[in-house]
Amino acid sequence: MNQMTASATIDQLRLESLLETVQGASSVLILTHNDPDPDSIASAVALQYILETLTGVSTVIAYGGIVGRAENRALVEYLALDMQLASGLDWTEFDLVAVVDSQPGAGNNALPAGRRADIVIDHHQPFREQSSLASHADIRLEIGASSTILTGYVLAAGLDISPRLATALFYGIQTDTMGLSRDANDLDRTSYAALQPLVDVEALNTIERAQVPREYFRAFSEALENAEVYDSTVVVAHLGDMYRPDMAAEVADVLVRLQNAQWVLCSGVYSGLLMISIRSTLESPEAGAVAQKIVQGIGEAGGHGSVAGGQVPLKGQDPNELLKEIEDRFFTALSCAVDKREKLVPGGYDSPPANQGRN
Repeated sequence: MNQMTASATIDQLRLESLLETVQGASSVLILTHNDPDPDSIASAVALQYILETLTGVSTVIAYGGIVGRAENRALVEYLALDMQLASGLDWTEFDLVAVVDSQPGAGNNALPAGRRADIVIDHHQPFREQSSLASHADIRLEIGASSTILTGYVLAAGLDISPRLATALFYGIQTDTMGLSRDANDLDRTSYAALQPLVDVEALNTIERAQVPREYFRAFSEALENAEVYDSTVVVAHLGDMYRPDMAAEVADVLVRLQNAQWVLCSGVYSGLLMISIRSTLESPEAGAVAQKIVQGIGEAGGHGSVAGGQVPLKGQDPNELLKEIEDRFFTALSCAVDKREKLVPGGYDSPPANQGRN
């Protein structure tokens, strides 16, 4: 049995498990992770499509936090998706709860304490023990995107894939794996290839080029001004107060492109939390393990391969003191030489004479 056939068999078996779990239910709440990204959004939409088409169950997609990144808002608008804030829902109205692209106990979703998730579909490390309580738990740590898992379900079900769904799932895989260049395996590549001919290319281009507010550029300016390079390979930047919680992750995605960079740590404060994002260019970086080390005992973190994130409650503590502790833990985890430090963008530049350089 080749890998593709084995994968199809696994997807068929897990699809059957999913449908068996939903049997007899009339309503399912599908919960994304907080501040949902394209992978989380696409996974939720695909699961909604599968459940409503094959079982007739009523579903609601909900999230915590905000849909902040311009591209993510554009994706939601393109899908005409009615996503509801989890905080405004009566959870007793739902027979079952499904968590996608996250896990119970991960600290990055709105699942209430004491509420069991009946369905969990995710790819992030580590495996959370609370996921084992779900009737259907499909946690594949070797896969680069949850959208890959849901694509397998849709194909196993023999359902038609509309251009909208294909675009969402394709974009989910693309963003989480940086176009298959990061943490992707053969299943990600197979799903990506299967979806590509069905993608609404014009819509995808519009989503990727979504306009951003001035605060976006101010955040980058703050990050570049504060960014420091340690031992020529480690970049650390703090954004201060952020206008949205996923801004540190967006900056980290840019800084990791620095020549010779092996590790990046970006942080910022949002709504009483110190948000951190870690990126790496190493072959086997275990970014999730590093993130968990630096927030151990004070916060929550997770990730996969070269990408990780976390959050630490301030609890009235001075953000600068907490930031220093986080950075110290980060340097210790990497055995980084902190004495070899330089500004990423040293000094500034003098303005040219009034008429110089103008046409």
